[in-house]
Amino acid sequence: MGSEPPSSPQVVEEGADEEDEELSGAEDADLRASSGRGSLLTRRGITLRVLLKDGLVEPGDGVLSIHYLGKKFVGDLLNDGKIRWVETGQIFNSPSAWATHCKRLVNPAKKSGCGWASVRYRGQKLVQYKTTWLHKYQPSADMSLVSEGEDDEMGDDDEEEGKTAMPVEDKNKKSKPELHDISLMQRRDRERIPVRYCTLGTRDAARDPHTLVELSAFSAINRFQPFNVAVSSNVLLLMDFHCHLTTSEVVGYLGGRWDTNTQLLTVLRAFPCRTRLGDKDAAPAVEEEICQNLFMRGLSLVGWYHSHPRDPALPSLQDIDSQMDHQLRLQGSSNGFQPCLGIICGPYYHGNQGVASTITPFWVVPPPEQRPNDYGIPVAVEVTYVQDNFLTTDVLNEMMLLVEFYRSAPDLVPFSQMWSPNTSILDKIKASLSGHAPKDQAYAQILEHVYNQLRNTQ
Repeated sequence: MGSEPPSSPQVVEEGADEEDEELSGAEDADLRASSGRGSLLTRRGITLRVLLKDGLVEPGDGVLSIHYLGKKFVGDLLNDGKIRWVETGQIFNSPSAWATHCKRLVNPAKKSGCGWASVRYRGQKLVQYKTTWLHKYQPSADMSLVSEGEDDEMGDDDEEEGKTAMPVEDKNKKSKPELHDISLMQRRDRERIPVRYCTLGTRDAARDPHTLVELSAFSAINRFQPFNVAVSSNVLLLMDFHCHLTTSEVVGYLGGRWDTNTQLLTVLRAFPCRTRLGDKDAAPAVEEEICQNLFMRGLSLVGWYHSHPRDPALPSLQDIDSQMDHQLRLQGSSNGFQPCLGIICGPYYHGNQGVASTITPFWVVPPPEQRPNDYGIPVAVEVTYVQDNFLTTDVLNEMMLLVEFYRSAPDLVPFSQMWSPNTSILDKIKASLSGHAPKDQAYAQILEHVYNQLRNTQ
């Protein structure tokens, strides 16, 4: 490096102690000369230079990227296998060095960069190119060579893009909750019993993603709730109504405002998704309509809701991962912190107290830094419920549209049947919605028109 002029970009060697550090040029050449493709390269021996020489990747500007906690870093792949960070021009010897440097800018407590699992080449993780190299040149090799030491990396990089993500404002469909990714509620012979978070341990691919998890309190994990939440009664009424209509899961968005000065998240409007969860073709148009509705009302996307029709209103492992993705994506849509609220509504769980639905606001705290492969921690969010003055025309129209949408659905709830010996399902719905009543008592007469439409669906 002493021969380089003073103006040469700084070469950063952070992450040099990591297992996936790039070999020096001399080591790379010696290894190739001594082994050839007939001998097995170790995981550490498959470097960016190896991939470049064998044509699996090509040098280029802006072909490398890292996505971490809502932030994006872009790099150039140089001819010698080094990486130049576009923003500063710094040169990094390896994916680990670059990833560690970038992640520490966002999270100073970050101990490693998990380079091959974190850095993407043209949208694909570098570790996938390493696997391709082994398949092509050493097909008899033990595939554990490519994943050796990378198990921790994969679990640590759940912050990347490509997940089910949040903001409707981003036209990229991967930046929104994919409706079809939330599995349909199936009729079960036995109740799902929630487990305590402390019993989960490290992620296990064999564990049922629909396992329900009890919520923790912020105080139980030695934290304070980092924001306040106020939810309009009209939001609860429309959401509760939507969740009562079908025995399958439903999903919707929450619109509102975030005040950075008071740290108050105000949820002012629910936007039900009028589409079947498995209908991939209809989902984009429905979400685009919601996007336009948010814009016209001057609202921001502040959260999402979904139902657990017959089960407790507690998040599943799948819900925890989805909520974590939504939080990261929404946080990354602006320069500062913005929370994302998740709500689960359980209308027909027989363990509910009385006829009212159980409505559970929740948030997810990332796992401890030293345990990156653990699940996020689901925590209960304290919410202030604000009673609206009257039932708005918007909400009433949305309720009618929902009735029309589910009118011929095979999983439409039989409203005339009995929920309990003395209460029909329709009466149960009325009683549950009455808990979200506006101050103007004329709402009951207005809703009778909606209830008559429900009776006519049978």
